[in-house]
Amino acid sequence: MAKLVYEVRVLGEVGPAARQAFADVAVEVEPPATVLSGELDQAALHGLIERIEALGLELVDIRRV
Repeated sequence: MAKLVYEVRVLGEVGPAARQAFADVAVEVEPPATVLSGELDQAALHGLIERIEALGLELVDIRRV
């Protein structure tokens, strides 16, 4: 399955502890959100969304870039 580049935005600033859960993607704070971006296939994208949910973060936007 092809990997595509995605930007996933969550509300607020993701702290250092939570950033460890996202070691496989770039993490960039762009107030009022944090942008998680990287080259992901569909399974990895769904896994990223599951981690966001497990950490109680509010998902704001997902874009394929």
